[in-house]
Amino acid sequence: QVHLVESGGGLVQAGGSLRLSCAASGIIFSINTWGWYRQAPGKQRELVAKMHNDGNTEYIDSVKGRFTISRDDAKKTVILQMNSLTPEDTAIYYCNAERMTTQRGPVYDLWGRGIQVTVSS
Repeated sequence: QVHLVESGGGLVQAGGSLRLSCAASGIIFSINTWGWYRQAPGKQRELVAKMHNDGNTEYIDSVKGRFTISRDDAKKTVILQMNSLTPEDTAIYYCNAERMTTQRGPVYDLWGRGIQVTVSS
């Protein structure tokens, strides 16, 4: 079995920074696209950032210039560096792997369990 596990969340004051990590476990040969999503209370889950295996990235407008997604394919991890945080960034953050090639075959749309990020004003 393969799993995604997020780490690095917590409580931070407005203007501060957090670094989220997501590690994939299991016998995995490749991951095509990584994504970070978030869900705030009473709101739908939304895409925050994506990074494709060719290095191209996508961000929602509200985090452009503040958040940076990166990946380490050797370690099967994805990082979300979040700077200049605001209370509007408060949410549960989830990592996602769109397609993984594993020892047991392809795995699609795998999610982590989520991690809380709280930004105080």
